[in-house]
Amino acid sequence: MPSIFSKIINREIPAYIVAEDESFLAFLDINPLTVGHTLVIPKKEVDYFFDVDADSLAAMMVFSKNVAAAIKKTTNCERVGMAVLGFEVPHAHLHLVPMNGMNDINFANPKLKLSKEEFAEVANKLSILLIK
Repeated sequence: MPSIFSKIINREIPAYIVAEDESFLAFLDINPLTVGHTLVIPKKEVDYFFDVDADSLAAMMVFSKNVAAAIKKTTNCERVGMAVLGFEVPHAHLHLVPMNGMNDINFANPKLKLSKEEFAEVANKLSILLIK
């Protein structure tokens, strides 16, 4: 059964997409820990992150590095943290979280509530930096 992320890939449901290539997609988390919190996913449906084949996993890290650089520049954060949890959606995904301290990547923290306009503004700023 396709995951919600597969539906985003197939444009069956909307998302704030910030980057895409033939293998990967990056979009804003709709329940972000911080402004700019982004998810990176492979387009190939794989449930467990570490079941992604080695070549794809390496390419996903390079793709994520470019997205993280745009996040850092856009949000003026000190660092971009990375987390792999894998229980929320049965589709491999990587969280890229803008951070100014260790507590910024605590998933027990309350999630931000952003308006559609705020999400769109962040997505637009990131997209502009990621267009090649």
